[in-house]
Amino acid sequence: MEDESGQEFFWGFTIVIIRVPEIFSDSVKPLSDFGYQYCLSKTGSPWEEAYEVVDCSGGSISAPVSYTFEIGGSVWKLEVMPQNGWVEKSYLYSIFGGGLLIVLLLTGLTAALLILDENRQELRKLALTDALTGIYNRHGFDKHVTVYMKKYPEKHCVGVQFDIDDFKLINDIYGHASGDKALQILAESMRKFFPDHAVLGRNGGDEFCIFLPDCTCKEAEEKLVQFTKQKRFFVYEGEERAFNISLGYAEYPVHAKSQLQLMHCADAALYEVKLRGKKGSLVYDEGFDPEVRTQLGFALRDISENLPGAFIIYKADYTDDEILFANSELIRLAGCENIEEFMTYTQRSFRSLIREDEREGVEQSIWQQIGTGQCNDYVHFYLKKKDGTYLKVLDHGRIVESGHYGKVFYVLIMDWDSMKEKYRDSL
Repeated sequence: MEDESGQEFFWGFTIVIIRVPEIFSDSVKPLSDFGYQYCLSKTGSPWEEAYEVVDCSGGSISAPVSYTFEIGGSVWKLEVMPQNGWVEKSYLYSIFGGGLLIVLLLTGLTAALLILDENRQELRKLALTDALTGIYNRHGFDKHVTVYMKKYPEKHCVGVQFDIDDFKLINDIYGHASGDKALQILAESMRKFFPDHAVLGRNGGDEFCIFLPDCTCKEAEEKLVQFTKQKRFFVYEGEERAFNISLGYAEYPVHAKSQLQLMHCADAALYEVKLRGKKGSLVYDEGFDPEVRTQLGFALRDISENLPGAFIIYKADYTDDEILFANSELIRLAGCENIEEFMTYTQRSFRSLIREDEREGVEQSIWQQIGTGQCNDYVHFYLKKKDGTYLKVLDHGRIVESGHYGKVFYVLIMDWDSMKEKYRDSL
């Protein structure tokens, strides 16, 4: 069918059952009424020669006129003769005319069956294929992966989940037509990059999946990194607009014991990439919780990347203040290029960002806040950058209860000198 914009989409399909013997029986029954014997028979399969009777008028048939044809992989044969045998010449003309009529009927029926079979194959393809990108939809992907894993339960394989970074912004800024084009370009890059035996699918929206059979994460790592780093563009008003992807992957049976669990683990790795700044690939680790995605949600990324300042989340634990998330502005303030460099520099600890001579005082202020049950606080300190220099900042933190991590800090960190310059009349 077509939507309001003229875009074709798959609406549904119907199943038609044709009972061939009954159709032929109705077609040739008039032969009995006009004094003819007939017998319709077929072979059991293409490689069999013996015929079995499907329908007949009764009585013996000798020296009949016969017609053979193929339908559904079997050979069919229709035999016709006069009830009283070949005794009058007039029968010959009648038989010739009747036989010609039957041949025409059977030829038309054969053509109809072939068309129905072709349509059935096309409908089956539509039911398993994503209309926009031409690769498998979620149902088609799951079906092929399930068949493989049941057939080869001992073989290692890799499940991959990935999506387009900030895809909603592409739709909002450039329109859904550009978003669709980005999806098609990404799907085409999948087809060109991965081998024919890889199963490629689109889960929906901008989420895609790949299944690499007879493969380990170690073997797939380099190829997946290369695929993630590919430069991709769509054209808007004559200009190229770049877009990137984030990708997570996991291995069966190392990380998961079923197809469903495998893809959940890959999805958890994908979400970890999002938390670390996007535009990258990551293999699943047992420390990644497959359920964390539903508890934090992608809205966190969209909001944090557009805040007027640096943003960080870390666990409110005196013995383990583990950094869980940092946005790109905080990474920039710390003098790092990306989230991996930032995590290495800080050793995932918030106190590493505080100038050494201030750490004790700042920490006391923070933990006093926790002890008194305050949910908000402001702290001034010098942020220690990777290059050894310092930046005076204002820290505005809020304690939040997370269902997954327990108590965590949501913290805005702003450049103090820049704020003073901007708001000097009011400070």
